[in-house]
Amino acid sequence: MDRFRAGKRLWEAEDDALMRARYPHEPTTAIAKALRRTTFAINARADKLGLRKSAEYLASPHACRLRRGDNVGAAFRFKKGQAPANKGLRRPGWSAGRMKSTWFPKGHRGSRTMAIGSTRLCDGYVYRKVSEIPGVWTRNWKLEHYLVWEAAHGPVPPGHAVVFKDRDRMNTALENLELITRRDNMLRNSVHNLPKPLAHAVQLLGALRRQIRKKTEGHEKQDRRSA
Repeated sequence: MDRFRAGKRLWEAEDDALMRARYPHEPTTAIAKALRRTTFAINARADKLGLRKSAEYLASPHACRLRRGDNVGAAFRFKKGQAPANKGLRRPGWSAGRMKSTWFPKGHRGSRTMAIGSTRLCDGYVYRKVSEIPGVWTRNWKLEHYLVWEAAHGPVPPGHAVVFKDRDRMNTALENLELITRRDNMLRNSVHNLPKPLAHAVQLLGALRRQIRKKTEGHEKQDRRSA
């Protein structure tokens, strides 16, 4: 009865005895069939047992792939200067330069290339194509809600983010966008883990801070104008 360890069939003394008696004189495939193992396993076991094919076996036709230096396949190779049987024959539809005629011309746009101004959805966000710089995806495609905001208010200041008031990433209308600090955005994205009353208080506090900041910035602009 076969014994196994960790899903592998163990080698028994009877298996090794058969290997020693037959491996040097018979094809490895025959040994593998007799022991119900792969040829790889047979060769690995033979190496561990120090077994080698005999000189008689290596001289036999069975050892064709094991022999070295006798040019077994020389009779079947092309002779120097020998022309193949299909030389000069053309396959149907073949003509000189035909492959070149099927190449894309320089500057050709593939059928899947999207035009500038096209939009696409990625990770739930809407992106708009703004340029066609080869191999630079992040410069060719920009977040639609950032483009909408910057068109109305100018560049987004450092440390700030443009977010959606209703949290719908598909709603990129200007009235649904607001500018908040990265810190407020972090709190906004983690507030859903808090109890509802506390989450509501945090949202109100964030809204209050934004209103205070807007009024402060408005007063500063008026002071600069009057100065």
